[in-house]
Amino acid sequence: MATRFTRAILRRPGRSYAQGITTSTEGAPDFDLALAQHDAYARALESLGLSLTILPADEHYPDGVFVEDAAIISGGQAVITRPGAAARRGEIDAVAGALDGVVPVSGWINDPGELDGGDVCESDIGVLIGVTARTNAAGAGQLADFLRDVDQDAEIVDIRTVQGLLHLKTGISYLGDGRLAVAEGLPNLSAFQRFEKVVVPAAEAYAANCVRVNDKVLIAKGYPRFAETLDRLGYSLVELDMSEFRKMDGGLSCLSLRF
Repeated sequence: MATRFTRAILRRPGRSYAQGITTSTEGAPDFDLALAQHDAYARALESLGLSLTILPADEHYPDGVFVEDAAIISGGQAVITRPGAAARRGEIDAVAGALDGVVPVSGWINDPGELDGGDVCESDIGVLIGVTARTNAAGAGQLADFLRDVDQDAEIVDIRTVQGLLHLKTGISYLGDGRLAVAEGLPNLSAFQRFEKVVVPAAEAYAANCVRVNDKVLIAKGYPRFAETLDRLGYSLVELDMSEFRKMDGGLSCLSLRF
């Protein structure tokens, strides 16, 4: 089983997109190509039955296209985050506005808490909350309390010692059916023991950030070994070019809030 989605919130990249925060050494993104890839992503979600709210770009927030970081939607409730990068905290207002009247907002992450949505992996079994460079223990604890208030099981996973993971979902994704895609080399943490693990080869680690949307799995294009594994397991795939979002440390899950 996996959550069935009917709606999603996206935000268009702006001309300032290349000025966002990144650790990548792949060079500056091509803005026109990023727009085309974003459009293809939106069309893919629509083809899977989702109704979209697409927020306009805000040039003040180059990373605003990564809308997933601004809110958590789980158990029929939303929690507005407090991103770990201070320059991104203004992004939450537009997302909170888009949720107003659509999903009840049960709370906000407050100082000293810091939390990015990319550190929250929701599954049918429970919610994993990563403590990383972008989400601190206070923020993870606040979210866990909000989730438990709506009868959602939450487990905090400290991955600060794992090299190369910006967010928890940089290295894992829930595939439904009790399965977790896990990048090869990730520690065999106790939080992962309840899942059947589908290992993503180290050379294709970027593909570990994939998204189960209803009856399909969205995966980044260009990672054939992982795609073959998912196909063998019976998943129907939608492959999307993510080159211009990879350059800014972004992945498939980052580009939408799905509910």
